[in-house]
Amino acid sequence: MIAILLLHRPVPVRDLTEDFLRATSSAAAAAYGWIGKGDGKAADGAAVEAMRNVFDTIPFDGRVAIGEGERDDAPMLWIGETLGSRQGLEAAQKVDIAVDPLECTNHVAYDLPNAMAVLAAAPRGALLHAPDCYMDKIAGSPILEGEISLEGSTQYNLEATSHVLDRPISDLTVVVMDRPRHVDLISKIERMGANVRLIGDGDIAAALDAADPDSSTDLLMGIGAAPEGVITATALRGLKAPFEGRLVTTTKNHRERALKMVGDRINNIWDRDELCASPDAVYIGSGVCAGRVPGVHKNSEGSMIVTSEIVDVKSSTKSIVERIL
Repeated sequence: MIAILLLHRPVPVRDLTEDFLRATSSAAAAAYGWIGKGDGKAADGAAVEAMRNVFDTIPFDGRVAIGEGERDDAPMLWIGETLGSRQGLEAAQKVDIAVDPLECTNHVAYDLPNAMAVLAAAPRGALLHAPDCYMDKIAGSPILEGEISLEGSTQYNLEATSHVLDRPISDLTVVVMDRPRHVDLISKIERMGANVRLIGDGDIAAALDAADPDSSTDLLMGIGAAPEGVITATALRGLKAPFEGRLVTTTKNHRERALKMVGDRINNIWDRDELCASPDAVYIGSGVCAGRVPGVHKNSEGSMIVTSEIVDVKSSTKSIVERIL
C-alpha cells in the first residue's frame, strides 16, 4: 500500500518545467508570424490558442490564478480557467498559473523589443488569485532587499538606492512605463536628478533587468498590469531580488471583483514572497521579439528557434535554453 501511495504522489511543480516550456515556446512561435503586421489582436489570439493546446496535454490539474481576461473576453486565458489533462484527479498535481500568452502585444504588431510568452507556476493557492486589474510595483537588485518599498516615497527609494549602491542619484536609472498616469512619478524622479528610461510595454523584462546587478537599470517603478506583477514576483523570488506590488483598481467592476477575491487585503502592499508563496515555483519567458532574450528566428532548415529564460525558484538558478520547433 505504501508503495502504491508513493507512485501516485503528485510531482513537484518544478518537475513540470519542460512541459510549461513547451507551452510558452509554442505561444512564442505562433506569435512570430504576426511580427510587424500591425495586428496585435491576431498575434495574441495565435499565442493563446497555441499555449492552451499544449496545456491540454500536460499531466496536471491547473488553474489560471491570474491572467489577462475572463471567460467572455476571448482569446484570453481567463481567470479561473482549468488547464491540463488530469483535471479533477485527486492524485494530480494541483497547480496555479499566472500567465500572459503574449506580453507586449503591440510590440509584436510593430516589431518592438521584449515581446514574450510568459508564465509563472506554483502549487494551488501559492500565487495571488486576483482580477486582471493594475498593480503599483517596485523592483531592484538583490542588494536592495529590505531597502526599497512602496511604503516609502519616490524620494525615499531613490535616496536608499543611492546609499546602498554607493552611487549618486544622478547616476541612477529608473524604468517607468510611458503612460499619462506616470506624469507625476516621472516628474519626481527627474527633480531628484535620476535618469528615467521610458518603455511602451514590457515591465516584466524591465523588472528582470532591474534585478540584474550588472544591468544599466537600477529600479522599476510605476503602475502596470497585475498578472505581470505576479509573474515578476515569482521570477524575482528565484533571483532573491526585491519586489512589491499593490493592487490598483480603476473601475467599479474591478474593485468589486478584487474585494470578492482578496477581501480586506485589497489595499495591501504584497511583497514578493506573498505574491508567490512557495519555493516550488518556476518562471518562464520565451522571446518573440528580440530584447531580454533573443526573438524567434529560423535556422537554415527553416525550423523556428525559440529562446527562453527560466528561473527555478527553489534552486535560485537562471538558465537560457533554446527549443527548435
